[in-house]
Amino acid sequence: MTSTKKNVDLQHDIQEPTPGQGLTTDFGVKVSDTDNWLKVADGHHGGPSLLEDQIAREKIHRFDHERIPERVVHARGAGAHGYFKAYGDRASEYTTASVLTDSSRTTPVFMRFSTVQGSKGSADTVRDVRGFAIKFYTEEGNWDLVGNDIPVFFIQDAMKFPDFVHAVKPEPDTDVPQGQSAHNNFWDFVGLQPESAHMVMWVMSDRGIPRSFRMMQGFGVNTYTLLNSKDERHFVKFHFIPELGVHSLVWDEALKICGQDPDFHRKDLNEAIENKAYPKWTLAIQVIPESKEHEFDFDILDATKIWPEELVPLHDIGELVLNRVVDEFFPETEQVAFCTSHVVPGIGFSDDPLLQGRNFSYFDTQVSRLGINWEELPINRPVCPVLNFNRDGKHRTRIVKSDINYWPNRKNIGHPVAAADGGYAEFAQRVEGIKQRARGEKFQEHYNHAQLFFNSLNDHEKTHLRSAISFELSHCDDPIVYKSYIGVLSNIDFEFAKEIAIKVGGDLPDKPGRPNHGQKSKSLSQTYYMPKEPTIVSRRVAILVADGFNAIEMETVRLALHSAKAVCYVIGPRRSRIQPASGQNVGAGVFADHHFEGQRSTLFDAIYIPSGEEHVKALARNGRAIHWIREAFGHCKPIGAVGEGVNFLREIVRLPGVKLFVPSHGDMDEVVTSYGVVTTGEYSGSSAATDILGFGPDSKGFAANFAYQISQHRCFERESDGLVEMVAF
Repeated sequence: MTSTKKNVDLQHDIQEPTPGQGLTTDFGVKVSDTDNWLKVADGHHGGPSLLEDQIAREKIHRFDHERIPERVVHARGAGAHGYFKAYGDRASEYTTASVLTDSSRTTPVFMRFSTVQGSKGSADTVRDVRGFAIKFYTEEGNWDLVGNDIPVFFIQDAMKFPDFVHAVKPEPDTDVPQGQSAHNNFWDFVGLQPESAHMVMWVMSDRGIPRSFRMMQGFGVNTYTLLNSKDERHFVKFHFIPELGVHSLVWDEALKICGQDPDFHRKDLNEAIENKAYPKWTLAIQVIPESKEHEFDFDILDATKIWPEELVPLHDIGELVLNRVVDEFFPETEQVAFCTSHVVPGIGFSDDPLLQGRNFSYFDTQVSRLGINWEELPINRPVCPVLNFNRDGKHRTRIVKSDINYWPNRKNIGHPVAAADGGYAEFAQRVEGIKQRARGEKFQEHYNHAQLFFNSLNDHEKTHLRSAISFELSHCDDPIVYKSYIGVLSNIDFEFAKEIAIKVGGDLPDKPGRPNHGQKSKSLSQTYYMPKEPTIVSRRVAILVADGFNAIEMETVRLALHSAKAVCYVIGPRRSRIQPASGQNVGAGVFADHHFEGQRSTLFDAIYIPSGEEHVKALARNGRAIHWIREAFGHCKPIGAVGEGVNFLREIVRLPGVKLFVPSHGDMDEVVTSYGVVTTGEYSGSSAATDILGFGPDSKGFAANFAYQISQHRCFERESDGLVEMVAF
């Protein structure tokens, strides 16, 4: 664990119970009986409970108040501790903020991921925007960067936020649906609010169902400002690019995980950190000098627009790492509170109308949830000195030993700090105009960036987008809703709108609402972010076995995958020891981590079937094991098999269109890769020796070839070539 000031600070509030330690009340008195309320009793029958029992009253009263009001949005979250380090002083050209320019610092952070629509009890893998909020505990105070995994938003002006949230939340008469946008009110709102068109395209794309929090891109969404030592201001957008690439689930998989493991993303985050596969992102910024604010055909302060990287390049300035799980969920992840108005010197605000309203709303909602002293809670408390004259209120914990609580005062306590000495100072921005309710002229255009996003997707991403919108609109039972949204889509791409209309029964447009400009931006496709060096770090590999499996081969492959930091799980017919093939006494078998019914293929990134005649016969008699393979194939996941495991794929599972290994001329080491399915006749010592050399697109050994396919995340050629729809899963 990296030692940081925040970790040290939190130690003051961490209690680690020990065996044999006695029970006390909150005020420290030892409790002799925690099971029986003090009553009037005659020794045979219980009587009325006494109000004077302060131990019972405290216990039940504390229980009554264990919950705080959940967040209106982003209620379901998961968090972790970590740190941020700047890459030298690359950002000093733009800002004086030391957190971004001083590479000698290790700034503690706490990060919270979340979904937006669902309640605290909803599932992790619903289609939704994901919150990406970071609290930087800097030496100058807390900086809260409250972002999402999507760079744009549904609305331009914060005044529309209550309308948007009301529309996307469960409908008021039935309180359904939970954790999804597939209902009349959401699509009615976005159909009548065309500024949402760009955001809808992002959410309905693969971005709406991420594989994990660790494989999400993060965005500050709003336009902030940076101020440098020359008092020059730049507009800025913040980006966090994941080391592992940007990857997603497929829709059928996401739906199933909602029921099979609704905590999938939470568990994944903790599993990665505990396996030392620390989640890591590169912080990059886009900057525009104030003098060039109006040189674009869109308003750079419009939160429904991106800044295309072809126009405004990214600059890498630092690294964000998460390396410690929370000790207790409630006081850390649940009570952590973010505020967009919390910035440090060198960072400021723009006139982005969404940000302007958020700066009011976030502080207000934290007061509502946690009380006026929410910033005194351990997880929210700064690591730098704090002194002000704010006093009293609910949950006040700070004790100020002073007879002064005002300024100016005779003792010069709590005096303002000049900007030259580190005091926060706003940029002297010239403001002029007429007081009115209006938006800028460029805010009136809503479709160019939606077209840009659509055009930039590759074929399989467009297929998924089409399926997602068709699914959502099919859940709208009011024809006005789904028919009107076809009109919105016709303003993005006419042919795409017609395809959706055919699926959902909407009216076919007679002509395009507006022509598609055809422009693209390569960085808008998730495939752009594939790691430069193939990696399978933290990827979950299921090894399917039954009694009679080839233990020597299995252990060799598992060791090869483990050496590349994949996480392997043995799945068998029972959660107990699975015996190896006759004649192999390799540690008397292997203990299965799960049985076939206890976990499903949806929870893993790849599947491997070792050789072994008896083991394969047992798998062939197990319908669930067969379904594991077919389902993984349908979800475009890598599959590896050796020897009799290949026969199992050929004769029992019957994967359509896939070329499998066939013994020929005794070359049992030959490796065949077809549509992400890797097969070979045997995994010999020579193959293992080849695998030691690492893996890549030209890998020769079985394990290395299999690892490379895992590193590619999915084989979507199965889908585009029609193989997926030929398999029942």
